[in-house]
This record gives sequence, structure tokens and C-alpha cells, in this order.
Amino acid sequence: MKPRFDRAALRGKAQSVLGLVDPASLGPTLMHEHLIWDIRTSAMASDPDQGPEISLCNCFRMNYGRWKVPWNLLLRCRDTAAKEVQAMVDAGGRTIVELSNGGLKPDPDGLAEIARRTGATIVMGCGHYVHDYQDRANDDRDIDSFASEMIDQVFEGAWGTSVRAGIIGEIGCQVPWTDLEKRVLRGALVAQTETGAAVNIHPGRTVEQPQEIAAFVLAHGGDISRVIFSHIDRTIFDEDTLLRLADTGCVIEFDLFGQEQAFYTWADIDMPNDAGRLRFIRTLIDHGHLERVVISHDICYKTRLTSFGGHGYSHIFENILPLMRSRSFSETEIEAILVGNPRRLLTFV
Repeated sequence: MKPRFDRAALRGKAQSVLGLVDPASLGPTLMHEHLIWDIRTSAMASDPDQGPEISLCNCFRMNYGRWKVPWNLLLRCRDTAAKEVQAMVDAGGRTIVELSNGGLKPDPDGLAEIARRTGATIVMGCGHYVHDYQDRANDDRDIDSFASEMIDQVFEGAWGTSVRAGIIGEIGCQVPWTDLEKRVLRGALVAQTETGAAVNIHPGRTVEQPQEIAAFVLAHGGDISRVIFSHIDRTIFDEDTLLRLADTGCVIEFDLFGQEQAFYTWADIDMPNDAGRLRFIRTLIDHGHLERVVISHDICYKTRLTSFGGHGYSHIFENILPLMRSRSFSETEIEAILVGNPRRLLTFV
């Protein structure tokens, strides 16, 4: 095992799956993606019928979301992942934050291989996803156990490898919010204090929960300025609620770019399209919250990859940046959202 780092060794650096890097080298960054993943529930994974192979004749039907096909909810092929990441690099992207953590079948060595093959900087998350995806051995673990695990994942290596995490998350929460999920988050906040890493949180699918979690973070000594709330584009749909959350000092992540259909698989909501996402981001900027916005795609279906008929990790660089410019986003604003804010969050403090 490599020698354990300490916080002083990390301070002022970012940590990729290939080691420490100068934060100035991170460049345009996608803050929430999955490159090698498995988001099937246990029931889906045990079903002998994993569904058909994906083709041009059925990819839209799967992507829309009403037809849940287990085979679409996992990708284990490093070659496919490397091809997709290379397309992002070719389109102008540089860094991907990969958040397939406990419960989502993380593959640290696979991420390191993809980074070597493509030249992309890949930053890996750690910790655990929502309750039902976790190993049931976690049910009896305490806060200190989770904290120690996440600290070790940053300082020593994660999931039985020497590949180190560079961010904590995505820490899974849901509604109702379980005691296990609260213990994991408490552990993540301790690990944040001990390592200086940022924390990414997956909130439950109700309008109220991000605010509830933000209050929890503040009550338990977390650095809210380095806490990122994922999936806000499927969670908050009015400006007042959005601004109230931003006023806590947290970071707001719009990470479902490329999902243009109104139907949302996992909850009864009207999903905004990319133009709607940009309108909410403009609201945040106009109210002084430019430094609290990051964006991504959160790809975790095969059908969202170009190899299977989808938009891929290059969508933001190929399509959203031109759209932002046509919607009067300044180059300074674009730079902050894609470069400056991610760089600050991925730099250990």
C-alpha cells in the first residue's frame, strides 16, 4: 500500500485517479458523471430478463424512461467508456468527476485506465449511495466507521485499490430520509473536515429536502460552501425555493443536461429541458450566485452515450455552450461555471 497522505500534502492540490494534479490544469470540467456504473436495483439485477440489446429502433423508447430495461442501467466496458471520454476531450472538455461510489459498483482501476488512454483528468468520488443500494453490512456501522472509511479512500485508496478519491460523494439521501443515510452524511462531514475535500450530495426527490439537508450540514459543522447539491433540475422548480437554497451558501448543480423529455423515470415531475435549466442558472447569476453553479450530464444509462444513440459527455461542449452564448451568457460566466467553480471545489483546503 502507498504511504498515507495527510491533509497538508493535499492542501492546494486536486487529486485525480492518477495522482495529485495542479488545479490550474483541470480546465473545463463536468462535475457529475458515471463512466463505469451499475444503477440497477437488486430486483432488477436478479431478473433473468435483462432486456434486449440496444439498437436505433429501441434506444429512444428506453431513453424516454417509461420502458425500464435493466441492461440499459449498467456499463462495465472500459473500451466503450474510453471512447466516450475521448469524444469529450476532442470537443474541448478536460476533467470528469466520476461519482459511482458504494452501491453503484465502482471500478477505480478502470477509471485509471480510461484516464491513461484518453488524457482526461478523472476525479473519483467515495462514500455511499442511497440506503437500498448499500451493502447491508452498513446497517450497523456508526458515524466514525463511515468517516474513517472515507478518509482512507482519500488518503490511501478506495474499494480495495490504491486509487484515491478526490471528492466525497455522491452521498445518497432520499425521502423518507433514513437513519443509515444520515449516519453516512455525518461521516462524510467529518471526512470533509479531516481531508479538506468537497462533498457532493444526492438529495431526495422532493422540493423540501435540499433545504433540510443544508440545515443538517450547518447543524453538524459542515463547510456548506463546499457542499454540492446534485440533481437540482429534477428537484426544485420555482425561483424562490432555488434562491433560498443558494442563500445557504451551498453549490447548486444542474446535472441532467441532455435529458430533454418531460417525463422523469424516478418521480412524478415535469422535467425541464436544457433551455429551462439555463433560465434557472440565469436567475441564480442575476441574484449574485454565479460562484455557486456547476453543470454536468449525470450519464448513467447506456442510451445517453453516443455509442447507443445518445448525446454523450460532449453534449455540453458541443451544444450547450453555443446555446449559452446565444442566450447572452458572457464568457466570464461560462468560464466560472465550467472552469473556475469546479477548480475551487476540487482543490483541497
